[in-house]
Order: sequence, then structure tokens, then C-alpha cells
Amino acid sequence: MVAEVAALRSGERDPLAHVERTCERIAAIDGRIRAFVAEPDRRGRLRAEAAAVRARWPEPAGRPALFGVPVGVKDIMHADGLATGAGSAVPAGELTGEQSTVVARLRAAGAVVAGKTVTAEFAVTAPGPTRNPHHLDHSPGGSSSGSAAAVAAGMVPLAVGTQTVGSMIRPAAYCGVVGFKPSYDRVPVAGVIANAPSLDTLGLFAADVAGVAHAAAVVCDDWRADAAREATGAGRALPVLGVPTGPYLDRADAEAVAAFDRQVERLRAAGFTVRRVPFMPDFDAVYAQQFVVNRYEVPRTHAQWFPRFGHLYRPETVAAIREGQQVAEADYAAAREHQRAFRDRVHATLTAEGIDLWITPAATGTAPRGLATTGDSVMCLPWSYAGVPALTVPAGSLAPGLPLGVQCVARAGADEELLGWAPAIEAATATANTTTATTATDATAIDTATDAAAGTG
Repeated sequence: MVAEVAALRSGERDPLAHVERTCERIAAIDGRIRAFVAEPDRRGRLRAEAAAVRARWPEPAGRPALFGVPVGVKDIMHADGLATGAGSAVPAGELTGEQSTVVARLRAAGAVVAGKTVTAEFAVTAPGPTRNPHHLDHSPGGSSSGSAAAVAAGMVPLAVGTQTVGSMIRPAAYCGVVGFKPSYDRVPVAGVIANAPSLDTLGLFAADVAGVAHAAAVVCDDWRADAAREATGAGRALPVLGVPTGPYLDRADAEAVAAFDRQVERLRAAGFTVRRVPFMPDFDAVYAQQFVVNRYEVPRTHAQWFPRFGHLYRPETVAAIREGQQVAEADYAAAREHQRAFRDRVHATLTAEGIDLWITPAATGTAPRGLATTGDSVMCLPWSYAGVPALTVPAGSLAPGLPLGVQCVARAGADEELLGWAPAIEAATATANTTTATTATDATAIDTATDAAAGTG
């Protein structure tokens, strides 16, 4: 993405011509992948946005960080000129709101909105129609399914998503792209339909760490560019990595753990110190308390819509709301206290063990077959619960060519350091990345994948 940005800002590439190519790419393959929400005149709207961007910043010297860059926006974020459906059958007019802060920041930086990307209904668990670009009969993950798939398929270089439990890191891993979930509350959530407000976090997808880092400086509050540079400055040691052993890591599939162990050895060979540290022996309690926080908040988010439109909600969302309605306030208060204590424990363990980053599998395994589920979010759960920043980088694949990811987790507020250290980890894992986006590189490959997936809906 960084090269694309440079070409647009310098004038080597015209934003109008660039959005034409974007529209052609979407038209050629999105009928199969279904990463974008349909709109009646995407090309006309994008032409108008690109023309406005070019008119506002006619001189290359004054062009902002994302000048002319097409961005996918998850369909729970309000964006002027586009309806918000949240992946639901609720009448769109009921879900209106002022443009989200994140979209306003992207547009102020010169980005153009390529369209709304498909989300699981209300960013809960009911899957949307999006398919994995690597194998169309497999899930892309969720709930930020369309954002991850749109980047993996080369339809846009950048997309925005949200994560409550595993809604960014997991689909990024399944789709073979980089996903970045900042620290909790680092990107304002104003103008975004909530899932569970004590957990919801906005983040980014791009093909590589450099693209995510470039955009993070635009969307995150109080970005410390110097901190990211200093993390990898001359003479700086590589970060010390910690693997949290115990019942948490045991949740990953044996095949995924074996692949992760191979990545750990690659990191050691690249000069990283990796320490295996017993952590979260009480993971079942962490899991249960996170569930209490999440479920208690979901029905409160839907208090204005569910009584009127609950009959239009999908069964998975209804079940989540009904479960949340049964959670007692005292149990929720206790879970919130547990959440604060757990975040402190994450930081204390990093300090005590001399670790800069936790590393883990980004998901329990590869993308599941079929579109009935978005996969298991358990590998992301404790870090979302703690509100700490997480990043996944592509880390090879397992048969039949489905991607894996390595998740990197820092302490809260260390987003810049995480993205400063990440390129070295990305480089070390890149030797295994032979299949990333192989089926997403051209329409012919997508056609082939479609033929293989015939009959899957």
C-alpha cells in the first residue's frame, strides 16, 4: 500500500483512474467473493469522491497521507453517502447516524470509501455471505469478514474493521493478510454501531505491516511516530517474545500448534529471544468472565431496536441477546473487576518475565469449511478482554493452501512499539508465506476456485 500511496501523492497515478481500476476489480470478482455490500452506482459515487479529492489537493506537495486511497469500511460504521445495514434485515433508515469519526479521519486524510464491507449481523456471530478468497468454500472469518476478504482479494489496499473478541485478528489470519487491533479506545468509536462497548475496538487490514502502520497514524488518537521509529532504530535489540503455555495455548488445533512451533524456530533463527512462559492457568475463568461482559452489554446495545425488530434478527443474534438478558448486574460488575485485574496481570507478567511481546497462533487453525460459522475466536479472546493491542502477520499455510497467522500482543498503549517491531517478525515469517492470496490475484483464479466450490451456496 505504501507504494500505491506514494504514486498517488506524487501525481504518478491519478485518483480518478485509480478508482476506475478499483471499480473494475470489484466488478470482476466480488460477485464470487461478496466482500462488499451492493450499491446501485458505486462507480459514479467513487468518481465523484476521487474528483473532489483531486480538486481539494491539486498540488502534490500538499497531499495528505491517504490521498486517493480506496478504503473498505465495515458496515456498522456510518459514512456520509452510504447506508448502514449492519448485515441485518432491520430497515436501513432505522440505523442512521452521523458519520463515524474513523471515516471522517480517513476522508480528511484523502481516502475515498470504496464501499461498505460485509459484516456478520450487528458484528455478533451470524455470518454474512462473504467467502474466503483463497478457497471459496471456506469461511473468511468474522465478524469483519468483508474487510479482510476485500484486502486479500486485492480489491482495496486498506480496510477498516472492529473487534470485540476475535473479529479482526481471526479473519486476517484466515485470509492471509495483516490485521491490527489497537489498544482499547485508541480509535474513537463514535458513529459505530456497538456490539459490547467495554470490548469493541476499531482496527485496520492491509497486505503488509507497512500499510497498516501508515494508516494507523491517521486513525489512532495521539499517534507517537517517534516511538514506532525508535523501536527499530540503529542499535536497538529485537523484542523479546513470550509464548503463553498452558490451557490457553492448548485450545489451538495440534496441526496449528505444530505450524506455530515451526514459526517460533524461524524467529529464533532470525535472532529473536523466545521464552515459553506458563500463563493463564485459569483460562477457563478468563473465558467465562469475558463472556459475561460481552453478553451483558449486547442487549443494552439493542434496547432501541430489538423490541421493534427482533423478529427480523437472525437466530444467532437473538440467542446472544437472550443470554445477555439473563446476566445479573452483580455478575457483570464482578466480571468487569476481573477484567481490570486480568489486564494488570498481563502487564505484570510481561514485566516479570522480561517479555516485550506475546506471540501465539492467531486462530485455532485454518478457516473452517463452509459459510455457516466464522470460526473460533478463542485465541484472540484474552487479549481483547485485556484491551491490549494485537497484530497478526501471515505465517504460511496448511493444506489445501489455507493461510495461518502469528498473533503478536503488546501491553496497552504500546501500539507504536508493536508496529515498530512487527516488520522484523513479518520478515522472519515471510519464508513460509508461499500461498498468501494465491487464489485472489486474478479473476481467472477466482473462477477456478468458484468451480471447485460448486454447490456450496
